[in-house]
Amino acid sequence: MLNAVRHPATGNPLLGHAEFGSATFEGDVGFESATIRGHAGFRSAAFKGSAHFTDATFEGGTDFDGTTFARDAGFRSVTFKGSAHFTDATFKKGAMFGWTTFKRDAWFQLATFEDGAMFGSAIFERDARFSSATFKSSATFESATVGGDARFESATFTSRADFMSATFEGGTMFESAAFEGNARFESATFATADRLGPLTCTGRVVLSGAVFGGPVTLSLVARGLECRRTRWSSTAEVRLRYATVDFAHAVFEYPLTIAAEPDPFVLTNGRQLPEALFTGAPGPSVRVTSLRGVDAAHLVLADLDLSACLFAGTVHLDQIRLEGACVFDTAPTTRRRVLAEEHHWRASQPGAARGWNVAVLGAGRAGPLQLAPVYRALRKAFEDGKHEPGAADFYYGEMEMRRHADDVPRGERGLLTAYWALSGYGLRATRALAWLGAAMLLTIVLLMAFGLAQDTPKLTATGTVPAGGGKVTFEIDKNDPQNPTSNRFSGERFEKALNVTLNSVVFRSSEQDMTTAGTYIEMTSRLTEPVLLGLAVLALRNRVKR
Repeated sequence: MLNAVRHPATGNPLLGHAEFGSATFEGDVGFESATIRGHAGFRSAAFKGSAHFTDATFEGGTDFDGTTFARDAGFRSVTFKGSAHFTDATFKKGAMFGWTTFKRDAWFQLATFEDGAMFGSAIFERDARFSSATFKSSATFESATVGGDARFESATFTSRADFMSATFEGGTMFESAAFEGNARFESATFATADRLGPLTCTGRVVLSGAVFGGPVTLSLVARGLECRRTRWSSTAEVRLRYATVDFAHAVFEYPLTIAAEPDPFVLTNGRQLPEALFTGAPGPSVRVTSLRGVDAAHLVLADLDLSACLFAGTVHLDQIRLEGACVFDTAPTTRRRVLAEEHHWRASQPGAARGWNVAVLGAGRAGPLQLAPVYRALRKAFEDGKHEPGAADFYYGEMEMRRHADDVPRGERGLLTAYWALSGYGLRATRALAWLGAAMLLTIVLLMAFGLAQDTPKLTATGTVPAGGGKVTFEIDKNDPQNPTSNRFSGERFEKALNVTLNSVVFRSSEQDMTTAGTYIEMTSRLTEPVLLGLAVLALRNRVKR
């Protein structure tokens, strides 16, 4: 154990200058509670035993550049009043900097931490420089405070990285940083940071509870991004690749854009951000899993996969902006766009058809009463964006939820069911045309069987000639149409029935002689078939109008 001269009053070690450049310390070295008033030089030194600097104070500059710590390096509660240089240092065991205070810049560029690096509750009053540093085990910066810039450009984290409750008062520079585990920033505060990334993370980037104080751009290539209860106090843009995103209960009062980046991010040096960690991934699409509890009045979504997104509980959803190719899930038997919650609800119903997705953990129990307003809001959002055809599926979903809601009266439910069956709520032209064709065919068959008279009734004239001449009075009469008794389904009768039916569709009279049954058949045809034709026209218009 290497011990220094001790202060006569406090008994703590006291040194003027400590110059141990390129020195080799075979055993444990102890500088606990020491005060080094001058320069502390340990450049290229080798500590083969433990190095203990707990509670030490370095009043001048410190130089640990190129130093190797073979065993534990204890800098807990140390105060560096001058610049602290650990550039290219190697920590083979634990590096403990918890509760350490760096009064000036702290340099850890190119440093290698082979075991745990612990900077919990450390205070960096100026810049914290970890550019190109390598953390081969866990890196903990929990509750740390960085007064200047936090520079982690090209840093590599091969295990988890914890920045929970950390405070970044200056810029955060993580450009080209690579996280091979989770990057946790829960409850962190980014006071003035204008950007985070571009960086890569094969695990999750957790920003739940974090606070962004100014305009910021997040550029992330990650497996997952969790932003539950994250607060943005200014405008923000979140650009992502490959990520699955959870924004439940996030808070923002200014425009926030969440967008999928189609091409690799470009760094400031003009090169593309390496994505080797994502080799074999299915694609750069970005999937949103929840927007529950979000005020969507200032939210813009661009080119996102919303097939699994939970919308129930989103506020001002009718003001959301959907741009680019935002993808929703579809119903199993049709291409109708549906919400994930409808999938979950239908899958939970007795006798549910195959293809509906079972609810995932945390999806809740949203039913028709909760989903009808969600569909209505999304429909309005599309309509306000002048995308009427895109709103059609959400109108269909709204009507479906109304039809299945428990609070709908039986009469209204019957009316909605008829509207659905005949024309798909005025959106399924083929369905309405199919019903029209079936009605016309039935009308033709009934007219041929019962409606058309067997023969065209003939006019007869009768009168009396007065004796001796004079005015003759004739009485014109017509025989009643007779019901057919044979040859009902002939080509001639088909042509007549078709003529009557076609005229009925457009409210025209065929002036064809018919039986009493035929009169009622024609009246029914003139009532129902134009309605079906109108529903088909309405469905076509709803699909093509702008």
